[in-house]
Amino acid sequence: MKIAISAAETSGDLIGAALVKSLIELNPDCQIEGMAGEMMSREGCHRLWNMDHANVMGFSEVLKKLPSLLKLRSSIVTHYINSKPDVFIGVDSPDFNFKIERKLKQNGIKTVHFISPSVWAWRSNRITKIKASTDLMLCLFPFEIDFYKKHGQKAIFVGHPLAEILKPRKQHIPSKRVLLMPGSREAEIKSLLPEMLISVKLMREQDPELIFSLSLANNDFKDWVESQIGEQNIDISIGDSHTQITKSDLVIVASGTATLEVAMIGVPMIVIYKISGASYQVVKRLLKTDYVSLPNVILGKEIVPELMQDNANGKNIADTAMQLISSNNSELTAELSLIYKQLNQGASAYSAKAILEFINE
Repeated sequence: MKIAISAAETSGDLIGAALVKSLIELNPDCQIEGMAGEMMSREGCHRLWNMDHANVMGFSEVLKKLPSLLKLRSSIVTHYINSKPDVFIGVDSPDFNFKIERKLKQNGIKTVHFISPSVWAWRSNRITKIKASTDLMLCLFPFEIDFYKKHGQKAIFVGHPLAEILKPRKQHIPSKRVLLMPGSREAEIKSLLPEMLISVKLMREQDPELIFSLSLANNDFKDWVESQIGEQNIDISIGDSHTQITKSDLVIVASGTATLEVAMIGVPMIVIYKISGASYQVVKRLLKTDYVSLPNVILGKEIVPELMQDNANGKNIADTAMQLISSNNSELTAELSLIYKQLNQGASAYSAKAILEFINE
């Protein structure tokens, strides 16, 4: 059995590695090859193309590398049309992988996409492209299945890979620790951090014993963040967000996947986000959900506070934070534990089993 796979960014390499491991455990004789990073290679994927050639963030960076990205995608398509695998799996990166999947599907190759784009939230017209590209969609959230069923797309809920590495903390002893997570992209860090720092000042005026830390995904903006913090006593750490979340009484976090990480560990949070006024008007018209943060979307109600746009200011953040810090949050953490239970399905093993069954259909 030959399985082709494509991961085009670091998060895809992490998820892909667990999937590769599970596929080999279930079928030791299968041959897995494709575009991969170090983690997938270590688990047994034969790397034909290095993921680093496609791992590009930002509009200008993508434009700069567009000719080489198109050439890379074309070489992957040509290779697999000439040497047909039993299935092709695109791991996340829909803009890159869907076009490969579509060409291969047109040539009679079964295709699977692991991790649905947020079509249930916005740009639902992408379903046309998905149906043309993907035979089987593997979904992280149960509510995604209803959307695909409505549009006649085969889809399976497999749970979330995060639930394999994170779980609700137990017997937390409050220590007045507040964690700031301003995001990973330049625009969000530079719009959210100044408001976070105002909130820190206001919170310290109310309770000088509060301890503040800040978690960054990498070193890219560390110097700028340090220049903004100045003399304020805030510890900065890099790449250890899960440890920092577990120690904290409260997390002030940019909307995105990080909110799900906080929810899995079961820590009270405030979700904040700001984008340009023009972008916000566009997003507001396209958004199909009542909530922005994943914990609220998953549970279908506002269990964590969301402060968006003008509401995401220092005073509002500080007021909301002090209210949470001084409250008994047992009901909130109980609600967050439901998210973990719902998404803890053994996503990698479940996905591998579904893919092998799909190959044999």
